[in-house]
Amino acid sequence: MPQPATGEKAPDFSLPRDGGGTVKLADFKGRKLVLYFYPKADTPGCTKEAIAFSGLKRKFAAADTDIVGVSADPVKAQDKFRDKHDLTIALASDETHKMLLAYGVWAEKSMYGRTFMGVLRATFLIDRAGRIAQVWGNVKVDGHADAVLAAAKGL
Repeated sequence: MPQPATGEKAPDFSLPRDGGGTVKLADFKGRKLVLYFYPKADTPGCTKEAIAFSGLKRKFAAADTDIVGVSADPVKAQDKFRDKHDLTIALASDETHKMLLAYGVWAEKSMYGRTFMGVLRATFLIDRAGRIAQVWGNVKVDGHADAVLAAAKGL
């Protein structure tokens, strides 16, 4: 499934999250939302990205923007990841891949000569009206959270 493009309505979702409970798109109605997708909890790039977003959480909040990280890891792994690195952002789990497919980030990947299905590192900035304001595909972690913050402030 292709990724939703700028200007399109953000695909709806409701997912289990770290600490119990659920997180859904409707929770952020009237606010801006950074929805970022990461391959696997507690791997080096994903840890660096989550720490960067957590470190900027107050600045995002000042820009009226919430942050949710999503991967296919089970909630238990998300809880462990959050606790190990003192993460302050919401982490959602999509073990069914339904939401990952809707955002076009569940795809074939290859590493060390083998191919497998996995989560593509991508970020979506969703505006107050629930539309995709900006998409970052094939994200490079260094400086990414700062770039997303600048875009959120400008929205």
